[in-house]
Amino acid sequence: SIGLCWAFLAGEWLAEQQPIVIKKHGRKAKSIFRYGFDYLRRVLLNIEQHQPQFQQALQLLSGT
Repeated sequence: SIGLCWAFLAGEWLAEQQPIVIKKHGRKAKSIFRYGFDYLRRVLLNIEQHQPQFQQALQLLSGT
């Protein structure tokens, strides 16, 4: 359940930075959860290359 919350928080944060694209039918291209999940997956699978992003993701989880 912590992973689910982390992905959702990351998605909200990312959506503030760069909003999710709205498609022609009026729905978002991705859900907020999926947006955050994809970001965390990319960062965690390449942690050596994405160290600053990993630190930001940890700060999201801690709430600071």
